[in-house]
Amino acid sequence: MHIVVDENLSLTDYFFSSFGSVTAYAGRGITAENLVNTDALLVRSVTKVTPQLLQAAAEQSTTSQRIGFVGSATIGTDHLDVAGLQAMGVVVANAPGCNAQAVAEYVVTAILTLHPDRAAKAGFTLGIVGLGNVGKRLIVLAKRLGWRVIGVDPFAVRDDIEQMKLTEMLPQVDVVSFHVPITNSGNEPTYHLINNATLALLKSDAMLINSARGSVIEEVALLADFADSKAKGVEIRSVVLDVFEHEPQISAKLLDDLALATPHIAGYSLEGKAKGTEMIYQAFCAWKGVKPKLTLENMLPSMTQLFNPQKKLIDQLPVILPKLYPIREDDVAIRACLRVDEKSNEAFVDAASFDRLRKEYNLRREWASYGDQA
Repeated sequence: MHIVVDENLSLTDYFFSSFGSVTAYAGRGITAENLVNTDALLVRSVTKVTPQLLQAAAEQSTTSQRIGFVGSATIGTDHLDVAGLQAMGVVVANAPGCNAQAVAEYVVTAILTLHPDRAAKAGFTLGIVGLGNVGKRLIVLAKRLGWRVIGVDPFAVRDDIEQMKLTEMLPQVDVVSFHVPITNSGNEPTYHLINNATLALLKSDAMLINSARGSVIEEVALLADFADSKAKGVEIRSVVLDVFEHEPQISAKLLDDLALATPHIAGYSLEGKAKGTEMIYQAFCAWKGVKPKLTLENMLPSMTQLFNPQKKLIDQLPVILPKLYPIREDDVAIRACLRVDEKSNEAFVDAASFDRLRKEYNLRREWASYGDQA
């Protein structure tokens, strides 16, 4: 058996080498030629997997074997043509919730890094758009921090928080964080959910955080919002982006005005990536009709205990965050990748640099490994 994997997946040799050969490629560059004579494909969000890709690989194969399993160690599946693949008889699996805790911790880290004093005041309000796996984890953290939480999700109802429409929520919040898939059709599309009209509803000092999909925020509208604030002589709003509409290329014009920028790594915890691989391993075993024999137990190293269960989370987090996750280091790293294009004379982060940052990322640990008792 031959299995092709994204080189950024964790523990693929540990989980899959007993089934056959495992070959790793850069996820964004996986081609039909890489998939010749392949039985299974394991990816992350940067690899577009379509029936056309698998069919092209099959046409070049020297055996009758075809890809029968596609696993994505991600929460979302918008990079997979799930219906088309299933129509071909391919089993498709993903890993919902695998890195939800990491993303929730990323959001809180960004808020407390930029505005710790403001976040400690009574009445601080967080708006969460999307109440799936990440949204639910973020609710728990926000409530532990004493924040008011307002949720927006037309497809989910929760009894533990206030819920309302986006247009009702935006004027009330100090921060809004997005955790939705990208959809272009239907009654509640998320494409360009933040645009000129919705930005106008926000308080001028309200933070924006996007760790979902880049095109949830219309980049042109965001740049116009920055420009408008500058024209009025007021401070621009704090915007934190882990994902970008034109990713993997990021313009200096956008980057210059962001409070924090990171290279699509909000979910890049050791636990999150390992869980993602474990989940598609379990689905792979079900496809093969065998019982899973391997788990993550004892695979993750122990860490120094930093949390004090006797102290409130809001009191200790600002002090220990530099040890948990120094998020500004990621921001510095992505800005250091800016290059000037000789033809256009414009500066931007290119795809190669963006992907290198992700490939070489030093996976952080989730707070529970340091003794946080949620």
